[in-house]
Amino acid sequence: MSKLTHFDSSGQAHMVDVGGKDHTRRIAVASGVISMQPDTLALIKNGDAKKGDVLGIARIAAIQGSKRTSDLIPLCHPISLTRVAVTFEIDESAGSVICNVTTETTGQTGVEMEALTAVSVGLLTIYDMCKAADRGMTINGIKLLEKHGGKSGNWVTE
Repeated sequence: MSKLTHFDSSGQAHMVDVGGKDHTRRIAVASGVISMQPDTLALIKNGDAKKGDVLGIARIAAIQGSKRTSDLIPLCHPISLTRVAVTFEIDESAGSVICNVTTETTGQTGVEMEALTAVSVGLLTIYDMCKAADRGMTINGIKLLEKHGGKSGNWVTE
């Protein structure tokens, strides 16, 4: 197991020093799923939710979430994102919406946390907008699918 980088030699939490790292293009892709009753999914698909365009608002929320990651995760570096792309897929057979996010930057640290935060905020926004119709929705499977760039190179989930 590799050393945890957010702890110093005495075991104290610290923000990792990325000052000596090269500026490189870094990309991360994450996804997650919210499952719900068929009637709730129909509200989203047909645009009939009382609060408006659920997926449109969730897309904006996900982008905002990615930009605020360092405010939410204590040891994350504030970074300048160069791109955030959010897509939603409706899976009627599973009664779910899949959120996929790609984040990019040119910098000294990766964008995995930004992608994961964006997915989480996007799915939570769907929950918030539809909870009056379905409080039993579940959010699952939030995970990093791939990352590219930086010292550690490329990684893709199996």
